[in-house]
Amino acid sequence: MPLHSHDPASHAEVPAHHTLSWRQWLGLGIVAAGLAILSAQAMGGLVSGDDRLRGALLGGLMAAAATALGTLPVLLSQKFSQRTHDTMLGFGAGVMLAASAFSLVIPALAAAKSQGAGPWGAGGIVGAGILGGALLLLLIDRAVPHEHFVKGLEGPQARAIKRAWLFVLAITLHNLPEGLAIGVAFAGSDGVGAKALAAGISIQDVPEGMVVALALRGVGYGRWMSAGLGVVSGLIEPVAAVMGVALIGLSASLLPWGLAAAAGAMLYVISHEIIPESHRKGHEAFATGGLMLGFVVMMLLDTALG
Repeated sequence: MPLHSHDPASHAEVPAHHTLSWRQWLGLGIVAAGLAILSAQAMGGLVSGDDRLRGALLGGLMAAAATALGTLPVLLSQKFSQRTHDTMLGFGAGVMLAASAFSLVIPALAAAKSQGAGPWGAGGIVGAGILGGALLLLLIDRAVPHEHFVKGLEGPQARAIKRAWLFVLAITLHNLPEGLAIGVAFAGSDGVGAKALAAGISIQDVPEGMVVALALRGVGYGRWMSAGLGVVSGLIEPVAAVMGVALIGLSASLLPWGLAAAAGAMLYVISHEIIPESHRKGHEAFATGGLMLGFVVMMLLDTALG
């Protein structure tokens, strides 16, 4: 179904007649138990004054606030050209690309070497982590019903869920690796680099929040609904950031794997979502220019602050 269709029937909720198998219930139970353990550990760390958890939470909240800030033009009825949209998407892709390299991959290599791995061993660990992070996001993308701005409905039984929540799920999938990246970075020893990563992700979250809200507005949602869903989409970032620290807290040996997996997830989002979206309307030059500028801004943030 094309995303920009305004057929009233497309907004109707279709009843779903589906029961989960025992394997699916078992899988959901394992995931729920894992999240409960991580949540308990995270809350214990916050109560005890863990600086890593506090930093990750503040970094995630800063990113969420930046996403909310980006939705304000929709409430003010501001309109932007498609070329501006594509340039901002490219900028966000550039920031994420540089963050993946300078704030995640390079520290992951350093962490692996500090744990005794040689050059080839560290490269193998980080390479496997990157591929694992991308594969995990691919599996989530296939398993969770959601709706993209261009490609339309994806995932099992997507038509049985209201379109507004399909958008929320799609945006959450997009923001999840960003929050995890912030948390994993704060779990490491480079606090300055983690702050630079959080700042860079927050910078790109401002235009991202605006693009998300404007896209929702363009497919028929009201101003307040569009802005509200944009704000909700950013709330996953502080949660994922805290979870990232808690996960690495289970074992220090997971740090290089976590950093690399976060980088792989971000690279997946860049290639699978952002770049195709920014190039679909014929503004490739502006989108590429935005990407280059975003890359340089994030590189300067990381190297100047580090």
